[in-house]
Amino acid sequence: MMRTLKLITLMVVLLLSLTQCTKGGGKKNSDGSGAVAQPPSEVPAEKKERKAPKSSAGLQVGDMAPDFALMNVDGETVSLSGMTDAQGYIVIFTCNHCPYSVAYEDRIIELHNTYAPQGFPVVAINPNDPDKVPEDSFEAMQVRASEKGFPFPYLFDDGQKVFPQYGATRTPHVFLLDKDLTVRYIGAIDDNHTDATAVQNAYLANAIQAVINGQAADPDFTKAVGCSIKVKA
Repeated sequence: MMRTLKLITLMVVLLLSLTQCTKGGGKKNSDGSGAVAQPPSEVPAEKKERKAPKSSAGLQVGDMAPDFALMNVDGETVSLSGMTDAQGYIVIFTCNHCPYSVAYEDRIIELHNTYAPQGFPVVAINPNDPDKVPEDSFEAMQVRASEKGFPFPYLFDDGQKVFPQYGATRTPHVFLLDKDLTVRYIGAIDDNHTDATAVQNAYLANAIQAVINGQAADPDFTKAVGCSIKVKA
């Protein structure tokens, strides 16, 4: 009888010891706590190091721009390669209806009159879909060009195939090319669309002069400010 009681007591003690080991006998953390340490979770590969890829949407400074053949308001087809006397090209995506484009019209005319004789003509392109903006139809372009007396080609991007190749997103949006069609400057015309007399940084004019002088434009990129291009639905 006594032996049986001893055996039962011994079993109870063993059971209690096993219970305590299960509750608190795990591996301790470095802070000395009794909580079971968990292995560090693996950092997803995409979060270890994420570098912004080079944009493939449109041109960047140093790229070679594609040529095009677009209808001018006079009914003739115009291409960059057809301007055999040009030393470069001031390609400006613009339009009729956008207030920013309208505000820059006189300045664009002045730029052409100043730099076309030096081999850098303006080539204006309307990228908007006329179904979205009837004011930007080809017929309306002809009227506007006549009213303002545009001395430069005003081309219609029929089918909206050219502006995506260049990466234009606004009107106006400038792409200054040298005679080899290498992009030398992208962005705004200057830093004040509302008041030409208050301009402090004539980005485009300075870039053109730098290229004429055999230098790099500085800056060679600015943010284009204007209306979004109206794309066919």
